[in-house]
Amino acid sequence: MARTSSRSNDWGFPRWRGYGSGRETTTVRLCDRHGCEEPGNCPAPKSPNSPDRWYFCETHAGEYNRGYNYFEGLSAEEAAARESDETRDASGFANAKHYAWGGPGDGTRSRDELHALEALGVDSDADLETIKSAWRRLAKENHPDVRPGDADAAVKFQAVQAAYEVLRRADEQREWRPR
Repeated sequence: MARTSSRSNDWGFPRWRGYGSGRETTTVRLCDRHGCEEPGNCPAPKSPNSPDRWYFCETHAGEYNRGYNYFEGLSAEEAAARESDETRDASGFANAKHYAWGGPGDGTRSRDELHALEALGVDSDADLETIKSAWRRLAKENHPDVRPGDADAAVKFQAVQAAYEVLRRADEQREWRPR
């Protein structure tokens, strides 16, 4: 009857290593690029829709992904459909909403907000005062009372109003107000 050892691998107190650390060797996966000796901790698919992965170091992973086009081989309609399906639920970016100072590249502005900023003709990192001034200017230029009978101006006026409403509500959501 073989019995396993009940002695610990630690030599009593004081503990010289942290809890959970052991003396066993750890395996390090090397980069799959031929001749590279760096640790390979960046997985990359060997082919589309394949569970097999390459494991590259950071430099070779960047080289591998440099010319990658996610929508390659799709028509414009198929690419738009795939993009809308994948961005329908943006709850993963909700944890970055508190970075309101970070600008548009960090997920603080939704796609609707970016389209609204484009409709108003302002930069993507514009503040509310700039947005208000652009909205007032465009509303005065395209107001139906100023340009009666002009259908294009009426459509532009409605687009400007909708864009400002989207941006105003988004700014209200960002500000914390006690109830």
